[in-house]
Amino acid sequence: MKNIVVAFGILLFSLVSCGEYIAVQKSPDMEYRYEAAKSYFAEGKFEKSAALLTDILTYMKSTQNGEESLYMLALSEFNARDYETASTYFKKYFQSYPRGMFVEASRYYSALALYRQIPDVRLDQSGTESAIREFQSFVEMYPYSRHRQSAEACINEMQDVLVEKEYLAAKLYYDLGDYVNNCAYGGSNYEACVVTAQNALKEFPFASNERREDLSVLVLRSKYQLAKKSVENKRIDRFRDAIDEYYSFINDYPESRYMNEAMRIHRNADAIVKKKKINLDDED
Repeated sequence: MKNIVVAFGILLFSLVSCGEYIAVQKSPDMEYRYEAAKSYFAEGKFEKSAALLTDILTYMKSTQNGEESLYMLALSEFNARDYETASTYFKKYFQSYPRGMFVEASRYYSALALYRQIPDVRLDQSGTESAIREFQSFVEMYPYSRHRQSAEACINEMQDVLVEKEYLAAKLYYDLGDYVNNCAYGGSNYEACVVTAQNALKEFPFASNERREDLSVLVLRSKYQLAKKSVENKRIDRFRDAIDEYYSFINDYPESRYMNEAMRIHRNADAIVKKKKINLDDED
C-alpha cells in the first residue's frame, strides 16, 4: 500500500510538473518564459530549457538578455548531448558576439561538441579533422586559457585516431598482398601499403612511438614482399631498397619488438643480393 501511495505521488508530481511546463510554453510573456528557461537550466532540465529558449530566441535577440540566452541555449543543447545542435549555436554565439563575455567558452565548447561526435576509426574522419582545426584555432587564440590543457589533450587523442585509421588502411593493403583489381594507386597492394604508411609517418610526426614503429615495419615488410614478387629485372634493386629500409628501421628502433623479423628480412634479402653478385662475377 505504501509503495502504491509513493508511486501515485510521483505520478501526480510529474503531471503537475508537465502541466506547469506546458503552461510556460503557452505563455505570451517572453520574459517569463526566459526566466523559466533559466530555472530549468539551473535544475539540470536541459531539454526543457533548450526547447523554451529555442522558441523565444528571435525575441530575446533584441533584448539585453540576447547574448546570455543564446549562450545558455547552446550550453543546454550541449548538456542534453545534442552536440551537433550545440556546436551550431556556439558558433552562432561567437560570430554574433565576437567580443561577448562568453566568447572564449563558446569557442572551446564548439570544438568540444565536435570532439564528442567523432566517429569510429573505421568511418570517415572529416568530422575529426574539423574538431582538430577548431581546437587548434582555440589554442592559438587563447594560449593562456584554463581550457588549453584539455584542448591539447583532445587534439592529441584525435590525431591518434587519424593515425590509427591510416595504419589500418596500410595494414589492409599489406594483408591483401597479391590480390588485384582493388589498388587505388595503380600498382600492387604492397606499393600502396608503402605509400600509405610513409604518408602517415610524414603527416603525423607526433604520433606515438609505438604506432610509428608499427607503420615503419609495414614499410619494411612491404618492400621485402614487393622485391620477392618482382620481375627479374627489378628484383635486385628492390631487395637493395628493402635492405636500406632495414637499416633505417633499426636505426630508428634499435630495441624494436619486431627486431627478429627485421633481421630475418635483412638476412634473406642480403643473401639474394650477394648471390646475384656472385653469379655476375662468375659470368665475368
